[in-house]
Amino acid sequence: MKFQKTILPNGLRLITIPMADNPSVTVLVMVEAGSKYESKETSGISHFLEHMVFKGTPRRPKASDISRELDGLGAHYNAFTSQEYTGYYAKAAAQHLDTLIDVISDMYQNPLFDEAEIKKEKGVIIEELRMYKDLPQRHVHNVLTHLMHGDQPAGWDVIGTEATINSFDQKDFLKYRADHYVSKATTVLVAGSFDESAISAKISQAFAKIPTSAKKGKVPVREGQNHPQVATESKETDQTHLVIALRTFSIHDSRIPTMHVMSTILGRGMSSRLFSKMRDELGICYYIRTSDYSFTDHGELTISAGVDNSRVEIAVKEILAECSKLKDELVGEPELKKAKDNIAGTTLLELETSEARAEFAGFEETIKGEIESPQEFITKVNAVTATDIQKLARQIFVNEGLNLALIGRTKAETLVPIVKFT
Repeated sequence: MKFQKTILPNGLRLITIPMADNPSVTVLVMVEAGSKYESKETSGISHFLEHMVFKGTPRRPKASDISRELDGLGAHYNAFTSQEYTGYYAKAAAQHLDTLIDVISDMYQNPLFDEAEIKKEKGVIIEELRMYKDLPQRHVHNVLTHLMHGDQPAGWDVIGTEATINSFDQKDFLKYRADHYVSKATTVLVAGSFDESAISAKISQAFAKIPTSAKKGKVPVREGQNHPQVATESKETDQTHLVIALRTFSIHDSRIPTMHVMSTILGRGMSSRLFSKMRDELGICYYIRTSDYSFTDHGELTISAGVDNSRVEIAVKEILAECSKLKDELVGEPELKKAKDNIAGTTLLELETSEARAEFAGFEETIKGEIESPQEFITKVNAVTATDIQKLARQIFVNEGLNLALIGRTKAETLVPIVKFT
């Protein structure tokens, strides 16, 4: 993947990703602002602000003005908020690049924060929050977050609470935006088909009004666990949704490629160990998957599954047993090669579109501070050995970092005795 990084005179970062003969172009703006940058009183404001950016600017006073203009291009557009970043993007046919830049830069720099719109949007976001709570396979991850990190920004829901959502007014958004939406915390990404010689000038002009003040920081994550932890939320579901999680490390750790290979062997794909054991052999679930997440100052490896209500205990035991095998036995060469080839293949397939490449580079730049190309990452993955995997498994598959979150009918007290590595 070819890319070029430029730091503009005002401190704004520009990353261009040309894609020859691609019919589309994506403009994405990412900012170092998310739920980790919030206080208890402002929990959820990053996500709420994301909504308000689409509600109008002086040049486009209504939300419908923005949506009508982008819809008229046949554009795909949206936004997203996480713990450590917020992103706004629009994708359309390449000939509409100038309009995309104009709309996205206007939204990003000039939101109105109209009080009437804020009041209406409170109801929308509260319904969004309630919707997620009604999706146990999603909400269980919030239960896990609270369990692992408690009462600190890393332990709060990105969307906030009904109380905080209802408390926000215009001055809250203006202050938060002034603290975080500044040039040195912002990256603009353009991916697809465009004139490389002209793009820097276009972005410089479009983002000329962005504040250049200092960026406010975030509170570091506090971690401390010395025994397995279990949290359950009672719900009359037809299926129990659970997540087993282990504490890992930040995105800057050299063990990231090893963790990705281990995660793939354990639970990515229909031939992975957990899929083969839990679905093919035991018939205990429909979905089971392993994911690894790394942030600027913490990380976790998660195993998610939806299982038969009557077989929760056996499911937990079998998942932990599969994890323990990675500590006790070296992975064979054929299985190791399959995992590496899987990572190489999926990495490249996931970067076929302009928006995927923009988001990939935006994450790398915003979280890591530098972009590691897909090819560089694949090279590191191919260097991982069976011994590396066993060593890592012995480091993270330990009781001191073991967590289980669950939504369903099972009580926590029945699970505490079995949630442990032996």
